[in-house]
Amino acid sequence: MAAGAPFRFTDRPARERAEEELAPAATRSGASRGRARPEQEDALRTAFERDRDRILHAKAFRRLKHKTQVFLNPDGDHFVTRLTHTLQVTQVARSLARALGLNETLAEAIALAHDVGHSPFGHIGEEAFDPYVPGGWHHAAQGVRIVEVLEDLNLTWEVRDGVRAHSWKISPPPATREGECVRYADRIGYLSHDALDAVRAGVLRPADLPSRARAVFGEPGSQMVGAMIDAVVDGSLAPGSEAVVMAAEPLEAMHELRSFMFERVYNSETAAGAKQVAIDVIRRLVDHHLAHPDLIPASYRDTEADAVTQVVDYVSGMTDRFALSTHDRLFDDDASSRLTPLLR
Repeated sequence: MAAGAPFRFTDRPARERAEEELAPAATRSGASRGRARPEQEDALRTAFERDRDRILHAKAFRRLKHKTQVFLNPDGDHFVTRLTHTLQVTQVARSLARALGLNETLAEAIALAHDVGHSPFGHIGEEAFDPYVPGGWHHAAQGVRIVEVLEDLNLTWEVRDGVRAHSWKISPPPATREGECVRYADRIGYLSHDALDAVRAGVLRPADLPSRARAVFGEPGSQMVGAMIDAVVDGSLAPGSEAVVMAAEPLEAMHELRSFMFERVYNSETAAGAKQVAIDVIRRLVDHHLAHPDLIPASYRDTEADAVTQVVDYVSGMTDRFALSTHDRLFDDDASSRLTPLLR
């Protein structure tokens, strides 16, 4: 580089060399387990940077803007959607990875993709699809199916593993420390911002939140997010820690807050009052497409899968508003007039 030059060319080998300065627990892109189909390396981007870019351009990622986080088919401009939640999780995951000397780009890629498998109407959709899938339907497994089959992004093993195990319900846990960052980031994101939405919706008052959580983390929003990030950094850097963990006292406060949110928000009449209605809408769509599989677009169909899988792929990929409009179009009957207005 010429003396005084305003720029410095940084290609993939240079970026991979820079990763050698990361913490010992960090995942190096040059040591990735690779892709299902080998590809020629990009001249500029590392493997994880390519994954991040592919996810951002994926159709499933774009659909997140019209998918529910907590409040069904929200019409207020400031309610969290699945897309804004994903961006918040990505910011938190990057902050954690950077503070711990981990691979920030890998954490970013996993976080961006972690919810691409979500159904319409949030977690309610998982219950709606359960009868059609042996062992139950889960958005994490569907997310892996999307990036591996339906859109075939050919992502690295590490990113796919992080998507598979971003939920705390899934075992085994993520194989990388960056995947562990996303697990905590997801919980930090939904607890802090869902509390704000609950206040906005009139489900909660700020003073209703558990006093211990408010004392440890502060008010919902940026204050709570920052305190939770600090608690994970402190816990992970504590002597003897070999994983990404939250310090013990804040972790207890987080568990208390999470239990409170399930009792007062996620299972509240406002958020879940239309639960059975949403389930009925989804199951009617599934049953109708099972009877009329020709209605599934060829562009979003795995022809090698069985009929039920093809239909569940299609309906689970719908946004809230597309599911509602499709339901209204297909079912011009009394049941339809009773169902969908409750979700609007």
